[in-house]
Amino acid sequence: MTLSSSGIRLRYLVDINRRALPESTPEEFEIDYLDISAVGTGCLTSDPVTLLFGAAPSRARRIVHKGDTIVSTVRTYLKAVWPVADISNRLVVSTGFAVLTPKPFVDSRYLGWVCQSTTFIDEVVARSTGVSYPAINAPDIGDIRVPFIEISGQRDIADYLDAETARIDALIAKKQQMVQLFDELRREVLIAGVAGEFTSTDFGPSRVLWLDQHPRYWRSAKLTLVAKLGSGHTPSRSHPEWWINCTIPWITTGEVAEMRDDRHEYVLETREKISQLGIENSSATLRPAGTVVLCRTASAGYSAIMATDMATSQDFATWTCGPLLRPRFLLLCLRAMRQDLLGRLAMGSTHQTIYMPDIESLRIPLPDVQEQERIVESVWKRILKLGRSEDLLQQQINLLQERRQALITAAVTGQLDILEVVRGNH
Repeated sequence: MTLSSSGIRLRYLVDINRRALPESTPEEFEIDYLDISAVGTGCLTSDPVTLLFGAAPSRARRIVHKGDTIVSTVRTYLKAVWPVADISNRLVVSTGFAVLTPKPFVDSRYLGWVCQSTTFIDEVVARSTGVSYPAINAPDIGDIRVPFIEISGQRDIADYLDAETARIDALIAKKQQMVQLFDELRREVLIAGVAGEFTSTDFGPSRVLWLDQHPRYWRSAKLTLVAKLGSGHTPSRSHPEWWINCTIPWITTGEVAEMRDDRHEYVLETREKISQLGIENSSATLRPAGTVVLCRTASAGYSAIMATDMATSQDFATWTCGPLLRPRFLLLCLRAMRQDLLGRLAMGSTHQTIYMPDIESLRIPLPDVQEQERIVESVWKRILKLGRSEDLLQQQINLLQERRQALITAAVTGQLDILEVVRGNH
């Protein structure tokens, strides 16, 4: 099995974008449409959407058949590569993909592996042009040189990579299941903490809806009685003068990605800032450090604490705690009740929203502040221990993913002699 020394231009091995739906296609013609965001490296991350051609995006044109490989032409989605093994007869993809149809002397599985190799992806990066939306043109894809061997050797490589990547993928899947288990364990720790299980042994029925029990001697309270409820606002964009000299940290939904990780308590920095003039001419309010925030729209249910004085957009509810409530304990309560918030109070199927009247009705368990502090310390000791184990698992997943990618590249470029490996395994 000998690889050509410099490779061969891809255009001699495949047809690129050979089939497309004409503009005259009847509007009632039904297609399975696949957008670029639905593909990850070597797999679909979501299923195609069945649409009438007349209702599909104007970019839905390129026809895909079994045996093709689709490759992202947009740098943002560079690793969107999918070797098509089994599809309907009406799959159409956006023009953000190049559809590669292998010629008779090219194994379709081998083509898919070549397009997932680091060397191929690096070539696509190098040939991409444009500033805001860099992409590669189909003719430039055809100019990329790729490894080429006789078809029997291609099949040997494809067989080997099919088996080895399946084994690695199975290991990755098991470890990802364990990561999900850590998420569940972390939630159990949160609920156990705010239920008093780390500080008490004398329990009775809970007087808050989202908690089954808590210590008999605890009180419960309507949250608005022990913390000042507020919200935020966005200064009008039609007044550019309100968006000059922006120095005030401003929490928006851009911070929710960080809030999703329950190992983070504080918002330290914000992506956007607003000005004092913007605050003076809107309903936005500067809240003091220690204020607890809850996202109530879009990615509803996620919470954190302000590390410094900050304002928020209208997407957030805020609580500034009084003397009977510690911010870190309130944060634990909000995170423990997240599923209840989303299941009982959030409205809307696509973009869930928790409305302010429901937020005003929230109740929490209320031990004295000294016990609140002991609970916070007990919970965080356990969460940090879980986090260290989860980090180790994630490192193992990253190493397996790197090994998978290195294996693909080594196999298709000839750095790994597949026949020698196969002989060694027998």
